[in-house]
Amino acid sequence: MQTAHMSAANAEPPVPGTLRKSLKNRHIQLIALGGAIGTGLFYGSSESIALAGPSILLAYLIGGIAIFMIVRALSEMSVEDPKAGAFSYYATQYWSKRAGFVSGWNYWFNYILVSMVELSVVGSFVNYWFPAIPQWVSAAVFLVVIMAANLLGVSKFGEFEFWFAIIKIVAVVAMIVGGLAVLVFALPTASGVRASFANWFTVGGGFLPNGLMSRADDGSWTGLLMALVVVMFSFGGTELIGITAGETENPRVTIPKATNGIVWRILVFYIVALGVIMAVVPWNTIDGQTSPFVQIFDSVGIHAAAGILNFVCLTAVMSVYNSGLYANSRMLYSLARQGNAPAFLGRLNKRGVPVAGVLVSAAITAAAVVVVFLWPTFAFNYLMSIATIAGIINWAMIMVTEMRFRTMVAAGLSPADSALAGKSGREALDAIHFKLPFARVTPWAVLAFLALVVVLMCFSASYRVAVIAGVIWLAILLAAYQLTQAKRK
Repeated sequence: MQTAHMSAANAEPPVPGTLRKSLKNRHIQLIALGGAIGTGLFYGSSESIALAGPSILLAYLIGGIAIFMIVRALSEMSVEDPKAGAFSYYATQYWSKRAGFVSGWNYWFNYILVSMVELSVVGSFVNYWFPAIPQWVSAAVFLVVIMAANLLGVSKFGEFEFWFAIIKIVAVVAMIVGGLAVLVFALPTASGVRASFANWFTVGGGFLPNGLMSRADDGSWTGLLMALVVVMFSFGGTELIGITAGETENPRVTIPKATNGIVWRILVFYIVALGVIMAVVPWNTIDGQTSPFVQIFDSVGIHAAAGILNFVCLTAVMSVYNSGLYANSRMLYSLARQGNAPAFLGRLNKRGVPVAGVLVSAAITAAAVVVVFLWPTFAFNYLMSIATIAGIINWAMIMVTEMRFRTMVAAGLSPADSALAGKSGREALDAIHFKLPFARVTPWAVLAFLALVVVLMCFSASYRVAVIAGVIWLAILLAAYQLTQAKRK
């Protein structure tokens, strides 16, 4: 795969038909940060808090460590061999062509479904201010706007994501500062319960109200372990760092910085934010009817928070679709270059944009959104189940691919243009620039953790269908690969 290398000293544009290394350090930092902050934090955190109470902070810490190691594994490969469509490319190079096919199409379809859901709900946020506008009109407008932005070039995508992420960051920081002000100045709250961090341990059964795992009166399972399922899916999107490596100015510097920053992002934007919320608003009054972020401001009489958060969530939805369309177009580009997708998807225009990949992904997403509006129950119950399990399949394949990558590096089969070229054995492994910590055991530990999450999903009626769908989905992908290979013979 060819890439164009631009430096500050070379002002001439890259050769037409090549990817542009136009994403700057600030773009990558904010793309990585924005990937961890979305509607899952602003609204979905209510569900996880209801399952585990204050111990949800431990769940986010455990899940955060797992996702950090997954991104570290991906970044280890991205730094040494920066390519577009990272997951699929690496699985093909270091595992097998079949693995590359499954990894690439799985990730592409996953983001199609995620984009579908985000676009289908964008109308509800617009209707907050303009109730007369049909929701399908809002979805169509935002689809066209984001598609146009992606067609302008990767630098425009990066700029959009940069500002989308800034808005989300400001919202979370404002909530943390506001909550701390309530705590420090002992401001009265609507619940009548004095704001204090002691509320983690004294309200509604204490820090671990539902234990590690227990059965509720309605027969559903709750507790810290069950919350891990919800928590893991809120981290979906952080792996986007790997997709950007092929279009980053200096991946050996930028990718490690962005990856290591995931740790404090999780600490600040999940653990600190939710910790402050549960200190101000008793956790057992967070019922999911409104966002916990709105409740914390409502509790002290600031009722404009709902409108502000609505705007923030609107930008978060746009951000997810912007990232999804970018990732999908690059994944189709990579699949085409591997021979796992039609060749026309591997062509680039003069701006270095895989136009066909952008247009095809946008068209399929639009069709999926139509399905949502016509058959919402089918779409959310079944299509989203596949999206749910597809994330775990993707993460598991990253960890297996990293192990295969190290095996090939040790065998002296590193990429020819890598700094590892010509080295083998321990010398080659030691020369890896951005190593996965405890690389001999970490992949196995992460795979065991992901297996635990799948088992826990079987205890939840809403997630159980995802496990069944996952088995069927993998069978479909493997069958599709065999069919494509048979046609070539």
